Amino acid sequence: MNLAAAEFTVLIVDDEKQNRLLLTELFDGAYKIIQAKNGVQALEKARQHRPDLILLDVLMPEMDGMSVLRELKRDDATRLIPVIFITALDSAADEENGLALGAVDYISKPFHPPIVRVRVRNQLQLVHQRRLLEQLASLDGLTGIPNRRQFDAMLLKEWHRCQRNAQPLSLIVADVDFFKKYNDTLGHAAGDRVLQEVAATLRQGARRPGDLVARYGGEEFVLLLPETDAASAQALAEGLQALLQNKALPHPGSATGAHITLSMGGTTLVPMTETLDPQFFACADAALYAAKAQGRNRVCWMP
Repeated sequence: MNLAAAEFTVLIVDDEKQNRLLLTELFDGAYKIIQAKNGVQALEKARQHRPDLILLDVLMPEMDGMSVLRELKRDDATRLIPVIFITALDSAADEENGLALGAVDYISKPFHPPIVRVRVRNQLQLVHQRRLLEQLASLDGLTGIPNRRQFDAMLLKEWHRCQRNAQPLSLIVADVDFFKKYNDTLGHAAGDRVLQEVAATLRQGARRPGDLVARYGGEEFVLLLPETDAASAQALAEGLQALLQNKALPHPGSATGAHITLSMGGTTLVPMTETLDPQFFACADAALYAAKAQGRNRVCWMP
C-alpha cells in the first residue's frame, strides 16, 4: 500500500521548535503534518483535526506528554489515535510507564531518522488495516451498500444531530415486490443480481452526501434522510420507484406487472428527545405494510 497516497495526517508535539522542524522535514511530502508546541495545543489540535498518528514528546513544561496521553484516552473523540512517544527519557521504567498508559511505541532521543520513518510507517499501516476491517464490517457483502449494523449506528447519530438542530429526519423502508416468487421462478443467483441492481438504483437516486441507503435484510432496504421534510422525502421515494421502473428488470412472477417494483413506506419527524424513539422505525414499517395492503408498487406515508 502507498501510505503517502492515503493522505495520512501526523501531529508532531514538541516544545522545542528545532525538534518539530526536524521531524516535519523527515516526513516532508509523505504525510500531512500538523505541529503543536505544548500539551494544551496538542489536545486542541488532536480534537480539531483527528490525526491518524501523534508523535508526542514527554518532557514539556506545564503539561507533559504523559498528561496529554491521559487526556487523549479520556476523550472518545481521540482515545483511539495511536501515540508514539519520542523522548530523552530512556529508562526501562519510563518506557514501561508510557506503554502502560496506552502509547503504541517509544522512541528515545537522539533518534535515528530511518528508524523513526519505519516505525511511523508501521503504525500507519495498522491504522489503514483497522479502517479496512471497520469498513468491511459495516457493508453488506452482496450489494456493497451499508448493512443493518451501519444503519443502526447512523440512525442514532442523525437522530441526535437533528434533535440538536431541530431539523426533520425522514426514513423510508422499501421492499422488493414478490421477491420470493422471483427466486422461485428464476433462481437465487438471479435474485442476488436483482438485489444488487435495486441497491445501485437506490444509491443512484439518493445522492446527497448525508443520505444513507442500506440493506436491512433479505429484500428489504432502508433510506435515512437527514434534514429532509416529508414532501421532499416522498418525492424522492416516488422518483426512486420511477428510476427502477425505467430499468425494466423482468419479473415474470409479479402480480404488479412485468418488471421489478418496490413497495415503500416512510415517516418524517423532528426528534424531540435525546433517546431514539423506537416508534420512528415502527411508523415507517407500518407505512410499508399499508403500501403492500393497497396493492404494492406504491409509496405510503405515516405522519
